[in-house]
Amino acid sequence: MRADFAQLSLAALPNMPLVRPGDDLAALIVASLHEAEIALDAHDVLVVTSKLVSKAEGRFFDLNAVTPSTRAAEIAAQTGKDPRLVELILRESSAVSRLRADVLIVRHRLGFTLANAGIDHSNVGPDGEDWVLLLPEDPDASARRLRAALAERTGVAPGIVISDSHGRPFRLGTVGVAIGLAGIPALADMRGARDLFGRTLRVTVTGLADEIAAAAGLLSGQGAESRPVVLVRGLTLPPVESTAAELVRPPELDLYR
Repeated sequence: MRADFAQLSLAALPNMPLVRPGDDLAALIVASLHEAEIALDAHDVLVVTSKLVSKAEGRFFDLNAVTPSTRAAEIAAQTGKDPRLVELILRESSAVSRLRADVLIVRHRLGFTLANAGIDHSNVGPDGEDWVLLLPEDPDASARRLRAALAERTGVAPGIVISDSHGRPFRLGTVGVAIGLAGIPALADMRGARDLFGRTLRVTVTGLADEIAAAAGLLSGQGAESRPVVLVRGLTLPPVESTAAELVRPPELDLYR
C-alpha cells in the first residue's frame, strides 16, 4: 500500500493474563508489548477495557454482603432482577432513567447513562454467580496513572482510553465507548472548518475518544476472546488532557431526557 494513503492499524496485545487485585497493569502491558516486538510510539493510543482496570483495582463485590433497601426491593420486583444487584446499581447511580422487565437503565454517578450501572457478571472470575465487578472508581484518574507508569517504564507516554460497552437509544447492539481518558482529546471540534465545497461547518463535533474505543472493540470482543488491550496506531492527536465527562451531553442540551 502506498505510504501517502491514510492508514490506521489496530493490534490486540498478546497473552494478557487474567488480572487480579493489585496487579501492575503497566508491567503486564510492557511485557506483552515486548512479546509482540512492539515499541511504543508517542502517537500510539492504548485502549484498555474497563474490566481489566476494575479487576486490578479490586472492584469486585460479593452480593452476599449486600442488604437491599426498600427501594431496591421495589425495583427488583418490577424488573425481576436480584434485589442485591439492584441495591449495588442504585449505589453506583445518581438517577434511574428507565426500567421494565429485565431492564434497568440508570444515570451513573460518573455522568453517563447505561444499563445496570455497568456492573457485570461476565468474565468476573470462577468464584460463582454471587460475585460482580463494578466500573473503576475514577476511570480518568486510572487512565492518567497508567499513562504515567508506562512513560516511566518505556520513556513514551501513549494516549490511554479506558473503554466499556454501552447500548444506545434507538439503536440495537452495544458498542465500545470511552469512560476514561489520558493524553488525547475527548472531542474533535470541527466547527469553523470548511467542507469540500467551502461551506463552513457549524455544528460538527466528533466523539473522537468514543470512535477509538469502538474501533478497538472489534478486536477486544465481548466473550472469551481475552484481548483486553488494543494498540491503535496511525492517529496524530494533540497530547492534551481531556476527561470522559466531556463526552456526556449536558442535561440542558438533552432533548430526550
